[in-house]
Formats: sequence, C-alpha cells, structure tokens
Amino acid sequence: MDMDVERCVRAVQARDERFDGWFFTAVLTTGIYCRPSCPATPPKPENMRFFPSAAAAQQAGFRACKRCRPGAVPGSPQWNERADLVARAMRLIADGLVDREGVPGLAARLGYSVRQLERQLMAELGAGPLALARAQRAQTARLLIETTKLPMADLAYAAGFASVRAFNETVQEVFAVSPSELRTRAKAVDEPGAPGTRTAGTRTAGTRTAGTIVVRLPFRRPLCPDNLFGHLAATAVPGIEEWRDGAYRRTLRLPHGHAVAALRPAPEHIECRLALSDLRDLTTAINRCRWLLDLDADPVAIDAQLGADEVLAPLVAKNPGRRVPRTTDPAELAIRAVLGQQVSTAAARTLAARLVTAHGEPARDADGGLTHLFPTTSALAELDPETLAMPRSRRASVRALVTALATGDLELDVGGDWERARAQLAAVPGVGPWTVDLVAMRALGDPDAFVATDLGVRRAAADLGLPSTPAALTKRAAPWRPWRAYAVQYLWATSDHPINRLPSD
Repeated sequence: MDMDVERCVRAVQARDERFDGWFFTAVLTTGIYCRPSCPATPPKPENMRFFPSAAAAQQAGFRACKRCRPGAVPGSPQWNERADLVARAMRLIADGLVDREGVPGLAARLGYSVRQLERQLMAELGAGPLALARAQRAQTARLLIETTKLPMADLAYAAGFASVRAFNETVQEVFAVSPSELRTRAKAVDEPGAPGTRTAGTRTAGTRTAGTIVVRLPFRRPLCPDNLFGHLAATAVPGIEEWRDGAYRRTLRLPHGHAVAALRPAPEHIECRLALSDLRDLTTAINRCRWLLDLDADPVAIDAQLGADEVLAPLVAKNPGRRVPRTTDPAELAIRAVLGQQVSTAAARTLAARLVTAHGEPARDADGGLTHLFPTTSALAELDPETLAMPRSRRASVRALVTALATGDLELDVGGDWERARAQLAAVPGVGPWTVDLVAMRALGDPDAFVATDLGVRRAAADLGLPSTPAALTKRAAPWRPWRAYAVQYLWATSDHPINRLPSD
C-alpha cells in the first residue's frame, strides 16, 4: 500500500480524526503507534513511521498507545469499497474466518494458495493473515478488559484466543502491560474521544445477564441515523427483527450459536448490546453489526463527490452522512428481495414472517419479542412452493434461488467476488436487474450498486428533474460513481416513506 508520507504528516499534525483507521503512526522515540488524531503532542516528522494496519505496526515492534487506543476506531473504508483480493481477505478476517478455519480456510475461500495470499497481504498491508487476525483479537481483548467484568479466562476465549496463555502473551506484547494491569488502569469514566469504553453511570456487562455484553461501535462523522434505522425498522420481519425502546433488535446466526443484537443510535457512537449463546462469537457479532450499519464508510469523501452534483447538493447538505442499510446474512437478504418483488413493504414482511414461523429455528430472547432465526437455505430447500401465497412464477424463483444457495451454485458473502456473484444471481430464473442490484448494494456491500429500475428511485429522479428511465438515469448517474449506492439513499430520502425516518416508540 502506497503511503503518501507528506499527507500523513499533515493529518497527524492536524490531529485529523477523518484519517483514523486509514493508517497508523508509529513513533521511533517512544516505540508506540497511534491513530492520527492522538491527543498527544505530535512527534517530529523525522520520528514518524506510517503503517497501513495495526498488525504491521505491531510486527515492526511498536506497542499500542495507551492514550488514544488506536484499535478503538472505525475500520479502514477501503476494505468495504474495494473488490480485490486484499479487500475480500480483510472482510473475511474481520468476520473471524481465520480464527475458525485458519489461513488455509481463508485461502480456499478466496481461491488462492496460502503462499499467494500471504504474499499479497504482506505487499499491501505489511502483515500476513495470522498477524492481522492476531491484531484484531488483541483489540477485542482490550475492549473487553476495559469495559466488562468477565473473568479473564472467559474473556480470552471471547476475544478469539485458543488459550489463556496466548491471550496473556499477546496483551503483554501489544500493550506492554498484563491483562490485570490493563483492567486496573481502566477508568470508570470515559476519557474524551475514546470510543468503545463505558460512560459514567453505565454498569459494565459483568453486572448484567450472563452472556450479555455492551460495547460502543465508533463511526466516522457525520452519520444520518434516520434512513439507516428507519429502513431497518420499516422492513423488519416479525420474529427475527423489531424496533423496541429506541433500538433496532434482531437475531443473529453465528458460527458457534446465535445471538440477539440491540443497536441504539447515539450522537457519538452506536450502542451495541449483544446477548450471545457462545462468547466465542463476540468478534464476529460485532463486525457483522458494523457491516449491517455501514459504520466503516467514509462519509466525507462520499458526500464531497455527491454534493458536487447540483441536483444532489441540497439533499446532501440537508442530511449528510447517509449510510447504506445492509444485512447480517446475505442469503437471507437475497431471499427476502425475491419475496419482495412487485409487492408492498408490508406484504414482503408478511411473506417473510410466514417463512420464519414455519421453517426458522427457535431462538430465545429474554428482553423482547424475537422468537426465531431466519431459516437456513437447507431448511428452505425442503419448502413446498405451493405453500407460498404468491404468483406461480415467483414461487419458482424462490425455489430456484434457495436451491442455488443450498448447493453452492450461488455464493453470497462479504468476501465474495462481486461480479461473479452478480452473474450467478442473474442466472437464477425470475431474478432481474432490480434484485441483482439490491443484493449487490445491501448484501455484498458494493458501494457503486445502482437500482436504476427501482420505482422509488425513478419517482425521485423525475421529481428532481432527472431522467426517469433506467437507461437514461444510469447514464446521468455516471458522475456519482463509485458512490451510486449512497446516491440511492439520498434519492429515496425525497419521499415520506417510513424508511426515511426513525420510528416513534
């Protein structure tokens, strides 16, 4: 990864938080690495070294800063924006694949040899997949040490370590203190600008129900929660999703069990309350919630480009920082997208709820009305299409989609190849451009996916004086690339649909 040294120096000297997560600054005289916005006095430029990842800084022998907590920042947006091998690998590493299947499993998922994969990551990030996964575990461990009262043994496994010994050694090496010392130093009240820690008056997770952990999810400002949470709440499927007490809640199917996540917007962070059946799923659950809310996007860069368009400029200025509401389960979203073809939002919710009740796995929710996990593709493969209250052609589409997902003929995941997934999805009978682009936008995370055939987008375009036919609108939207998925959020915002506002309790 090419590092623009002069630009990095300017960002550090300005303590510019917009660059947090884009790169890390190591200081030769102190042996520590920081985020660009570290409140400490900036070092002399000749004493700075820049790394594209925390793992690379750690491998070079630098320790994490105890003041700015360089791990408690949003992730680099480029892993979401890019579709190349390194970006796909980083998304899978964040999802915990290396912890579950090792480097060979990661390489196999990406279709490369272990040697090829390690060479690419070293060239781009200065660290291999094991080091990157280890850095992630270290930061998760620090978050849990400082914000919960979990016993250290439980905490070690929750952070993804295979043993308590490996946990102790990693924390000592990365932070230069033992886990116990790190917990002792943690304050009961947040330090200014330290996301991921508890606030005054907030009891720690250890005082709550066993298996429940509360963390803060940092994001890059600005953030407009209205479309993000409004969309999720308006399209929520009863049984697996709900809006309750100012939070979006849903069940999650995770590698070692299931969880209930409650996500509540706040001015400086998203409160994330996770009730886990297995603490080993903690890191995966956190990253899937971040992915769901698109918290690692770079709204400054996105809005700067979209705001340069004279038609979009007023929309961007009114509510900057719109995000793309995504999903925690790509297969689920694809199935729901097909169910929702040519019907109202309410009808789509009803159809999905029937599937959940009939074929979903029961889930326990001590705090609300969530009852199930969304059905697996293997469970839906046994579905009798005649039980679906929809036209015969769409029943056939649902059946074909479920079969393709169950057999592996269609692969949808955060580390997948976007173009290949598009082609595979388009080959499913009854799946047209609208469904392909919606899945690419919300399930695959393609920031340039553009639902030009969407009725709401076409109506908004007409109201704004833009071309309303799909072909003409696509041509007109060329200057918005590579952020057309975010342009869709601004176009949808022109209506008074419930997806554009936070629901009232």
